[in-house]
Amino acid sequence: MFIAVEPLPTSATETIEILNNAQQGLQQVAENPGVIRAWLEGLLPDVLSFAIQFVVAVIVYLIASRLIHLVLKIVRRSMERANTDEGVKQFVLPVIKYTLYIILIFVIMGLFGIATTSAVAVLGSAGVAVGLAVQGSLSNLAGGVLILLLKPFKVGDYIVEHAHGNEGTVVEISIFYTTLTTPDNRVIVIPNGSLSNSSLTNVSRLDKRRIDLVVGIGYEADIRKAKEVFYHVAEQESARLPEEEIVVFVDNLGASSVDLGLRIWVGAADYWTAKWRLTENIKAALDENQISIPYQQIDVQIKQ
Repeated sequence: MFIAVEPLPTSATETIEILNNAQQGLQQVAENPGVIRAWLEGLLPDVLSFAIQFVVAVIVYLIASRLIHLVLKIVRRSMERANTDEGVKQFVLPVIKYTLYIILIFVIMGLFGIATTSAVAVLGSAGVAVGLAVQGSLSNLAGGVLILLLKPFKVGDYIVEHAHGNEGTVVEISIFYTTLTTPDNRVIVIPNGSLSNSSLTNVSRLDKRRIDLVVGIGYEADIRKAKEVFYHVAEQESARLPEEEIVVFVDNLGASSVDLGLRIWVGAADYWTAKWRLTENIKAALDENQISIPYQQIDVQIKQ
């Protein structure tokens, strides 16, 4: 009498083989307990080798970090002795720092047996994707380089950015952004790419500025006398540069006033205080000489 036995499924057969192999391995360990010790002894050199590599890597990192700090200190002192612009120092020093640390990472990878060529290839392929994702930041980086090369402004200059109307004193030119502080103590951060691609005015680039004032007087007033008043007030201005000429002129014949213009030169640092003081003094001088300043008014006539 024959009994037909169906073959086990492949998965069940493999499971039985794994169990048999495990059983045989346990039997070998039970018959020869030294197998575990031999395995541990074979593993110990690898653990010791990794531990030594780790300790060496830590030592290399600590020593290299101090060397990088020393290099940055030397470069900073060299720039200070050469009177390098503050913006250049703020830009160049971080670039040197990051570059040296990247080199240090590759050195440590080499200590662990990682092929640097393979790492460079991986980073290069990944860099394409990262570059597309951060193309705005790369544009800011390129803008920072252009600012340092062309020098439209430097740290300490007062600039007016025309694209968005931002203005203030430049306090930092970093790798990606330029930081301004406004006269009312606000901080404005502008991307370098935007600054390098838009027009701006550097207010404090030159050491002197011209004040232009236009004040209207009435048509009934004596123009010659009014011009003498303007000239006298400008001559008494303490911030005026004496070597520069005072110019007083009739700027326009308006609908209700004769507009007189005044131009004097002052130091760039004294511009606003001189302009405000000059405006106030002109008003007081015109009042003393009974010269009227027209203003907008409405005359209402009621007919009975």
